[in-house]
Amino acid sequence: MGERNDVVARNGARQNADMAVPRPLIGPHAASPQELKAQLEANRRGKPYLLLRDADGEQVLLPLPSEWRPMTVGRSPDCDVCLAWDAKVSRVHAQLERLGGDWTVEDDGLSRNGTFVNGERLVGRHRLHEGDIIRFGGTEVAFRAPREGVDSTVIGRSVARPVLSEAQRRVLISLCRPYREPGAHVTPATNRQIADDLVLSVEAVKTHLRTLFQRFGVEDLPQNAKRARLVELAFETSAVTPRDLER
Repeated sequence: MGERNDVVARNGARQNADMAVPRPLIGPHAASPQELKAQLEANRRGKPYLLLRDADGEQVLLPLPSEWRPMTVGRSPDCDVCLAWDAKVSRVHAQLERLGGDWTVEDDGLSRNGTFVNGERLVGRHRLHEGDIIRFGGTEVAFRAPREGVDSTVIGRSVARPVLSEAQRRVLISLCRPYREPGAHVTPATNRQIADDLVLSVEAVKTHLRTLFQRFGVEDLPQNAKRARLVELAFETSAVTPRDLER
C-alpha cells in the first residue's frame, strides 16, 4: 500500500488548477475495460478497498488493512491516503478506522472544507457501506466492500447479478467479447456481430438484449448508453468474467 501511496503522492506534484474535469467513479462509461477487470479482481479477493482517481484521472484501488489501525486521509505525504493534488483537501483531513467488522470515516473538525458522504456533510463518525461515495475536498472516493467468495457484488447498492437463462448469458458474453483485447476504443459487439457469433437471427438477439436491459436495470438509459452500461455491469457483477471471453 505504501508503494501505491508513493505513486499518488508523486502525482500530487501537479496542481489542482491543471487538472481536467475528473471522471466519475460509478455510472455509464465510468471505467475502461481494463479498469473494470482490475475492479473485478479486487472484488474476488473479498476485502474492503477504496476506489478513486488520481491527478491524471487514472483509477487507483487502495486495499484497506486487515489489522486494526486508524488511517489518515489528507494532502500531507505522511497520510495513509495521500490526496496531495487536491488543494481543497486539508493536510490532515479525515480519518478512516475499523470498528469491529465495519469501516468508519470521521471528520471531527479536522478539515477546512469538510467531508461529505453520499452528498451529505459528515458530522462526527459515519459507518461505511458498500458503494458509499466519500468526498474529501474536491476528490471523490468510493468505499467498496465485496464479500469473499460471493460473485453477486452489489453495484450502487441497488443492482445485483440477476439470474439468466443459458441463452441470455451466451448473448451477454458475445456482447462483451470485444473487451477480451485491451484497447482504449473498444465498443460492445453489434447485434449483427452477436448474431453471427451465436448463429442467431438479429431479431432473436434484440429480444434477448431487451430482456438483459431489464434484468440489469438499464432499460431507461439513452439508447447509446444501454449497451456500454450493460457491459460494465456484466463485469462488475461477475455475470461475465474474463475467462468467459476466451475461446
